[in-house]
Amino acid sequence: MPDSKPKPAEAPAKILRRSSLPTLADVAREAGVSKMAASSALNGGQNSARVSAETRERVLAAAQRLQYRPNANALALTSRRTNAIGFITTLMGKDPNAYFLEVFGGVIQGAMATQQTTAVFTLSSWDEAPTRIPALCDGRVDGLIVLAPRLEDDGQAWLPQHTPMVSVHASGSWRAGGVNFETDDEAGAYEMVRQMFALGHRRILHVGGPAGYPSADSRANGYLRAHADAGVALPPDHVLRVPFTTEGGREAMQAWLQRHRGQPLPEAVFGGSDAIAIGCMEALVARGLNVPRDISVVGFDHTLLARTLQMAAVRQPLHEMGHQAVEVLVQLIEASRRDEAYAGPSNIVLLPETVAGRTLTEARQAPLLIS
Repeated sequence: MPDSKPKPAEAPAKILRRSSLPTLADVAREAGVSKMAASSALNGGQNSARVSAETRERVLAAAQRLQYRPNANALALTSRRTNAIGFITTLMGKDPNAYFLEVFGGVIQGAMATQQTTAVFTLSSWDEAPTRIPALCDGRVDGLIVLAPRLEDDGQAWLPQHTPMVSVHASGSWRAGGVNFETDDEAGAYEMVRQMFALGHRRILHVGGPAGYPSADSRANGYLRAHADAGVALPPDHVLRVPFTTEGGREAMQAWLQRHRGQPLPEAVFGGSDAIAIGCMEALVARGLNVPRDISVVGFDHTLLARTLQMAAVRQPLHEMGHQAVEVLVQLIEASRRDEAYAGPSNIVLLPETVAGRTLTEARQAPLLIS
C-alpha cells in the first residue's frame, strides 16, 4: 500500500531583509581579521592596508560562505566611480523617435562593452537644461551623453565642471572640455543629390529640417552646392524647412502640392530626415501618386523604419556614434578621476554614406501635372 502518512510541510524559503544581509564586519569576524584587513583583501589591496596572500584567501572564503556582496555606494566612494552613465535628450513628436533609438542602441552596446550601467533622462524641452542637468550631476552617474542639445549659451555658467560630458549633434556652442560627435551632413546631402542628378532628376524638392539646426542647415547647403556644381538651376519654392517629424513632412508636402496644383510634379523629393521623407511619401500616396514610378523619395539617417521600407537614404552612422560616445565618455571619466587632462579631439566627425533603395529610380521622361 502506498504510504498514507502526510509529508511534512516544507519550510518556507528564508527571505533576507536588508538589515540581515552580511556586512563587511561579519566577513571580518568570520575570517578572524580586522575590518580594514577584510576591506583591503576584498578590494585587491587598493587601500592603505596590505594583507598577506593567506589572509586574502581566508577573507574571500569567508565572504563566499556568507554570500557577502559589497555595497555599491561604498565602492563608489572608494573608487570615485559608480560605473553608471546618463543619457539625456528631448523626444519630439508623438511617433516613436527612430533617431533616438538608433543612437541609444549604440550607447547600450558601448555600455555593455565597457561594463557601465545606463540611466535615461528626458527633458520636455532644452529650456529645462540649466536646472535639470546640474541636478542630475549629483553623483548618481559618472558622466553624461547629451543627444542633440540646443542650448542658448555654451553652458559655462551652469554646466557642472565635475561631471564629464559627451554630446552627439550639439547645436551652437558647447562647453570647453566636452566632446561632440557629428556627421558630415553637407557631404552626405551633396553626394545623394549628385547621384539623383546622375539618374536624370533635375527638379528635386528638398523638404529639410528646421532652419537654425546645424545638421539641417548643412544638409540644405549640400543640396544647394550640388545644384551649383552641376550647373542645375534651382526652381523656385523647392526648399522647405519643417520639424524633424513624420507629421512635419506630411503637412509640408500636402501644403506644397496644394499651392502648386496644375504645375509639374517634382521628379524627386529629398527629405531632411527619414521621418520627414516618410511623411512626404504618405502625402504623395494619399494624392494617388506612386513612389517611385511617379516620383522618387529619399531620406536621411537610414533608421530601422527606412530600412524596413527599403527607402533610399543617406546613412548616418548613428549606432557607431552612440557606441563611440560611451568609449570617449569613459576616457573622460578616467582622466577626471586621475585629475588629468583629456588628450583626445573635442569634435569627432564621422562620414555618412548613400544607400540605394526601392524609392529612388530614374526620372520620368514626361512630367506629371499636380492635380
